[in-house]
Amino acid sequence: MTLGVCYFPEHWPSERWETDVAQMADAGLEYVRMAEFSWARIEPERGEFDFDWLDEAIELVGDHGMQAVLCTPTATPPKWLVDEHPDVRQADADGTPREWGSRRFTCFNSPTYREETERIVRKVTERYADNPHVAGWQADNEYGCHRTVRCYCDDCAAAFREWLEAKYGDVDALNEAWGNTFWSQQYPDFEAVDLPGPTPAEHHPSRLLDYYRFANDSVVEYNRLHADLIRAANDEWFVTHNFMGDFPTLDAYSLADDLDFLGWDSYPTGFVQDRQPGDPTTDELRAGDPDEIGLNHDIYRGPATPFWVLEQQPGDVNWPPHAPQPGDGAMRLWAHHAVAHGADAVLYFRWRRCRQGQEQYHAGLRKQDGSPDKGYRDAAATAPELFDLDPVDAPVALLHDYESLWATDIQPHSPDWHYWSHLRAYYDALRERGVQVDVVPPSADLDGYAAVVAPTLYLAGEALAGRLTDYVASGGHLLLGARTGEKDPYNQLHETLAPGPLADLAGVRVSRHESLPAQFDTRVGYDGETYDYQTWAGWLDPDAAETRGRYRSGEAAEEPAVAHNRVGEGSVTTVGCWPGEDLAGALVADLLDAAGVDHADPLPDGVRLAHRDGYTWVTNFTSEPVSLDVPGDASFLVGGDTVDAFDVAVVEAAVEDVREDI
Repeated sequence: MTLGVCYFPEHWPSERWETDVAQMADAGLEYVRMAEFSWARIEPERGEFDFDWLDEAIELVGDHGMQAVLCTPTATPPKWLVDEHPDVRQADADGTPREWGSRRFTCFNSPTYREETERIVRKVTERYADNPHVAGWQADNEYGCHRTVRCYCDDCAAAFREWLEAKYGDVDALNEAWGNTFWSQQYPDFEAVDLPGPTPAEHHPSRLLDYYRFANDSVVEYNRLHADLIRAANDEWFVTHNFMGDFPTLDAYSLADDLDFLGWDSYPTGFVQDRQPGDPTTDELRAGDPDEIGLNHDIYRGPATPFWVLEQQPGDVNWPPHAPQPGDGAMRLWAHHAVAHGADAVLYFRWRRCRQGQEQYHAGLRKQDGSPDKGYRDAAATAPELFDLDPVDAPVALLHDYESLWATDIQPHSPDWHYWSHLRAYYDALRERGVQVDVVPPSADLDGYAAVVAPTLYLAGEALAGRLTDYVASGGHLLLGARTGEKDPYNQLHETLAPGPLADLAGVRVSRHESLPAQFDTRVGYDGETYDYQTWAGWLDPDAAETRGRYRSGEAAEEPAVAHNRVGEGSVTTVGCWPGEDLAGALVADLLDAAGVDHADPLPDGVRLAHRDGYTWVTNFTSEPVSLDVPGDASFLVGGDTVDAFDVAVVEAAVEDVREDI
């Protein structure tokens, strides 16, 4: 486990580089990530290359005992290239080209840009193929950032038609799969299919879903181009990419096969402002939400696979609505929190606050004058506290499906429906009990998990139903959440009632559903207690299943809301509503007990436990200290039995043995 930093030597006089790199080494940093936005510096004119500056920076990094992580520079092509080939630009839905002058404006399907990508990536990777100081590469930078996964240019239109023809074979099959008799939307041939531009009413949901899939596949192909070129130059390099938090338009799992591990960019105080509904608390504005960050750690970790935080917030940042200073110690807290969730490296973004361009109000570990900011002090304090660890061993899987996210975004059926928040109702309940969670796609191998939580498997087919049935029959315990099995993989309602092909496994059908605004009284009785729910209510009609909970308010009163079905050696719990915090906690606790998963008593809100390789991390994301009760023979590696505001402790103890000392 190591720390690193992102550095832009091209932004500073070369006379300063030696000092900068020496200070990185003094802080205990081990990786220096460079060059992701440097194409114009590397190739100021077509065919005229200048690598001397980067050679010097890499050599300095190696001389100080660190390693360089280089990035392919394709997120920001130079002006001369765009002037030569304006066709490389993306287009908005109304056909307006996206202009040069920012970043991420090029089309993944542009044949010209793919040729230019191959040319520059081959040049830079071959340049450093034998350099001992280069550990590996990040492909490009933040695919899809600034709403750029989906492009509407002519190249994308042609590629979409080819994609559809390859998928469906003939246009009659496409018309049938999409249900194009509705509103006379049949196509006579594939050439008639256009991209979904502006319309007076909503688009056909099946057409939109396939367009979203196509756009995602376009990024997969573009990333594979990078990965193949990097490995061709040196197959001992690692290849990764920096994904983003709660990012809705790109299926990170679909890129995983072409990468050695996934990375992501963690900005806790920004995410609580622009990634979830509602207003953040004061503590969240200082340190973020541990479960929002943790969910993304676990998405990008995958089962027992290390991940990297390729950009870690170093202080105040420029892009959210507000930029409060993080709480004292927050940058150290975030690094430990990432380690607890399985990170093998955390790289702070950036080294120094930049003096020019769009990110002048984005902090660095050091200020623009080179003096240390508090992020530098946090990094220096964290580095000696880190040690090598085995991967996370999670007993529970949470199924996260990007295609179900896309489909419910297309037809949310309520302005309050929010896929990520519904997912996190269950994730947060697991994490407040200290349970490690693998967040995986529905296609993942579920063998070895004691329990599986599937909050919204909105799109469900026979293959998925078969795999989940096999999992439960062999002794697994499954929880199915609201809106599961409403649609087939083509985004059409099933001929049978939800949960469609999962009905036999669940032992229920959904007889009715309703979406409710906040002013409705929404209560559920479960296990002798009454709880709140929100937004969505599916009225269950049990067949083989036993009713475990009933609605206690409104039109749904006394209708079944929670049902339990025994199948083989395992069980299935079906929840028809979006549970409030307390109900989610009760449902998850019962699931864990049924599956025999050890778990802790919840600590105060904002304080989390995580177990990795024999050690338990206690991370306090609040402004109040918390006192711990641990076994007498437990030893602390970091901190002690009082965890201060925005602080961390690491204790050699089982997670269920760490409690609040009240």
